[in-house]
Amino acid sequence: MIPWLTGNAPFPAVGCALRSPNGLLAAGGDLSAARLLEAYRHGIFPWFNPGDPILWWSPDPRMVLVPGEFKISRSFAKVLRNHAYEVRCDTAFEQVMRGCAAPRSGHHGTWIHEDMIAAYCELHRMGYAHSVETWVDGKLTGGLYGICIGRMFYGESMFSHASNASKIALAHLDRQLERWQFGLIDCQMNTPHLASLGAREIPRNEFIARLQELVNCAPITRWQFDTGLFV
Repeated sequence: MIPWLTGNAPFPAVGCALRSPNGLLAAGGDLSAARLLEAYRHGIFPWFNPGDPILWWSPDPRMVLVPGEFKISRSFAKVLRNHAYEVRCDTAFEQVMRGCAAPRSGHHGTWIHEDMIAAYCELHRMGYAHSVETWVDGKLTGGLYGICIGRMFYGESMFSHASNASKIALAHLDRQLERWQFGLIDCQMNTPHLASLGAREIPRNEFIARLQELVNCAPITRWQFDTGLFV
């Protein structure tokens, strides 16, 4: 059994999370900004289907990408240097979320439903949620979004409507966060695609210890990427 959160009840310790399904910690609560920020500060995130209770997760191990460890192949390096695209930040946050929520081949439905979009758009207005966007010929072709607290970035989802579009956004995020001395990009769960890009699993206790340092670091007050990240 997992605890049911009511009112302002705190999250249980992440060590109480189930082994199967991996990381399920609690249910209930709400998607208020205060609840979400408290969750992320403790290595917890929401993930649930529309119509179901809110479910909170903290898997063990945890998939992370260390800024500076993003793998760039020779062919992709040429794509990055070609600059047939423009990378923007925070100019189309809700569009990026809706792009991530759109149906994908081989998948049915989405966990990024209207309640989630509303909640994360509120975090965006508060300066905690950010989007990194790839534009080609004035059209949004891909991107990603996530939460930033201190020098910790929690990646949530990405989408692509053109070859390499989301990968371009992630490459620029990785390079900029390395410059800003961020410690980790949380990728939540292991996928072959993330592993191919340089992400790796670490034990949850190591992840929690590291993020407790990072969320208390001085935040970036101006979320704007440097020019010439790839030349």
